[in-house]
Amino acid sequence: MTGTEQLTAQSSATTLLRFATAGSVDDGKSTLVGRLLHDSKSVLADQLEAVEAVSRRRGQEAPDLALLTDGLRAEREQGITIDVAYRYFATARRRFILADTPGHVQYTRNMVTGASTAELTVILVDARNGVVEQTRRHAALAALLRVPHVVLAVNKMDLVDFAEPVFAAIAAEFTAYATGLGVPEVTTIPISALTGDNVVEPAATMDWYGGPTVLEHLETVPTSPPLGGAPRADTGAAGHGRFPVQYVIRPRTAEHPDYRGYAGQIAAGAFRVGEEVTVLPSGRTSKVAGIDLLGRSVDLAWTPQSVTLLLEDDIDISRGDIVVPSGDAPATTQDVEATVCHVADTPLVVGQRVLLKHTTRTVKAIVRGIPSRLVLDDLSQHPAPGQLVANDIGRVVVRTAEPLALDSYARSRRTGSFLLIDPADGTTLAAGMAGDAFTDTTTDEGRDL
Repeated sequence: MTGTEQLTAQSSATTLLRFATAGSVDDGKSTLVGRLLHDSKSVLADQLEAVEAVSRRRGQEAPDLALLTDGLRAEREQGITIDVAYRYFATARRRFILADTPGHVQYTRNMVTGASTAELTVILVDARNGVVEQTRRHAALAALLRVPHVVLAVNKMDLVDFAEPVFAAIAAEFTAYATGLGVPEVTTIPISALTGDNVVEPAATMDWYGGPTVLEHLETVPTSPPLGGAPRADTGAAGHGRFPVQYVIRPRTAEHPDYRGYAGQIAAGAFRVGEEVTVLPSGRTSKVAGIDLLGRSVDLAWTPQSVTLLLEDDIDISRGDIVVPSGDAPATTQDVEATVCHVADTPLVVGQRVLLKHTTRTVKAIVRGIPSRLVLDDLSQHPAPGQLVANDIGRVVVRTAEPLALDSYARSRRTGSFLLIDPADGTTLAAGMAGDAFTDTTTDEGRDL
């Protein structure tokens, strides 16, 4: 199969969108997710019956659709979302992985977890309250995590008589704030999650609104792999490839006596047979001799396909090495400056010895400094905090025992991210994003999302 044929097959396949929801407590986030699942016919009959039974016991006439996502007992008792709830559903146009994240300040780390792999974030606000402090926090986190698309869902429009001026004022305030943070795209939609207006079906009550419903936007928003993804068929350009080696395949059988393949998932861009590549951190170069995909040979592969690369030269490559195009190799470094979200209950302190996991490579490291902690309320930097505790977001300087090929997070979310791990028990301490904290919208790097 030629590269052009592969691209044609990909364009006709059902696409996948990962998205997250966020919002303040009682903004109706879980109700929106429940309504989305219910009205798109993505709820099994026994699930709906269970929700209806619980709702009746509580004296509610209509089923409480928030119960479809608030799965923990504590969540149901308190009426709030505590943990990240993942839901999988599909329509005729697209498949979805949804992360319903908590709204409480003390669960900031949960939102970071849910939104870190999302291509779109839906931020809810209550039409009666407008943009509040927590709304600005969620917009800041979306900008920090480089989420390409943000939807502001102005909920509970039924409680403000579906007034267009109320929606317009909230939309204008949020869009100005998010754009100032570097969020590349903001879409605003007036909804009522309780009644279903503009969630899946257009609302007759808001005929002044001519935009898409929430589901329609989710089905049609463009999705693009990191660093350009699959090449355009008319150019043949290979893009900015990143291939972390996960496993070296050496069968040594009579059928394949000399086979040496390097298996893994393409983290960004694409690779083509005949392309000159560099292996990092060693810096050795070779050419792609072959690509095996699902038991067959292809001449082109792209994000996020899992493949086996074969190289022309027999060079030393092991798990954790990264194969990249020779003309687009990131610099290797042992000094990592990054923004991290601390997720562990124990604090992160200067001088602490950790493990740093980047793609398939894990190396020993030490925290050399914590220059500042980010105050999400006003986006100010609190200098020299000395430590980071659970839910803190701050700048760190880490020295690694071995060189790493890190992209900036603004350039590639996959190869610009890492984890800090406690070497004693394997606990994840922090999630890191290499490079500057927020996107600089005036630079080419800031626009490369």
